[in-house]
Amino acid sequence: MTTDLSTNAEHDEATSLPPPTSPTVQSEADPSTSRRTETRPAVRVAGLHKSFDDGDVIKGLDIELAPGTILGLIGPSGCGKTTTVRLMNGLLAPTEGDAEVFGTPSTELTAAQRARIGYLPQTPALFPELSLDENLSFHASMYGMRLRRRDRLDQLLDWVELSEHRRKRVVDASGGMQRRLALAAAFVHDPELVFLDEPTAGIDPILRDKLWTRFREAASEGRTLVVTTQYVGEAGQCDVVGLLSDGELLLLDTPANLRRAAFDGEVVDAVLDRPLDDDEVADLARADFVIGEIERTSPTGLRIVVDDADRAMADLGSALGSCDASIVEVDEHLVDYDEAFLRVVQRHRTGSDEAKEVA
Repeated sequence: MTTDLSTNAEHDEATSLPPPTSPTVQSEADPSTSRRTETRPAVRVAGLHKSFDDGDVIKGLDIELAPGTILGLIGPSGCGKTTTVRLMNGLLAPTEGDAEVFGTPSTELTAAQRARIGYLPQTPALFPELSLDENLSFHASMYGMRLRRRDRLDQLLDWVELSEHRRKRVVDASGGMQRRLALAAAFVHDPELVFLDEPTAGIDPILRDKLWTRFREAASEGRTLVVTTQYVGEAGQCDVVGLLSDGELLLLDTPANLRRAAFDGEVVDAVLDRPLDDDEVADLARADFVIGEIERTSPTGLRIVVDDADRAMADLGSALGSCDASIVEVDEHLVDYDEAFLRVVQRHRTGSDEAKEVA
């Protein structure tokens, strides 16, 4: 099933990415206008498969990504995140299914359409003996930007906090500086759609947070971003999360629903004034707000999967009335993204193994 994904309006407001001060290559429409008026999906993949000699890598992906959305692709190493991005942007052709950008098959994009796309690969193309400024200028020239582009480059170097290092050679720059420079290069021509493949890999947490601020700035202006990440906690920075495992899309939903998917519901932690025996726990499990298993977290502690945490916390006292136990403490258990990721992937793999045994 194909899902239409729209942007999350709750992201923090931030300083805008500056527009280019000189024209880029000739395009079909003014990019700033198309970002405001585009209604069709920025990216659409349907029944997408990719196979190599050693087997299937991508297995039937279906995604529709609305303009102005940040899609985060997360998953274990080798799950197919990079392959998915390369299929989306046309660097790979699908074995089966369709991948479209701006309504055009991604492998058939015109030069003008490609000029509307930015791409940060895992290993950016930087020239080690050139300065940061010279590298960025080279990338600008690749997109046809005119020689009078100084203001644009100055704005971008400031945007990624590299202005004072502009004359430093890439070979002498830190890994974090190189990553920021590559990020600036991906945005140098003011693209509408940007693919960022693990842009924060190997970068310290403070700098990662700054980069995500930049990504949200871009999305707030109507740009569409597809971001792969090995840091599961970054899922909360996205509008929509795609969870991949072994080439399959296990979940395509909001970050909040990724958390909910960990237990197939919301979770409440309760501490009682005495332990419940197994029969009493079974009685509690029959309460109408309980929709999943009840785990013991301590002699008097329970973790309960419920349909609605607020309702469950309000009704838990009366549900315990028959067993003469009192609540000492109760609170919603907010599942972190790492826990949610592990539970969803493990449940999928367990189900796959059981299916294989049955077959």
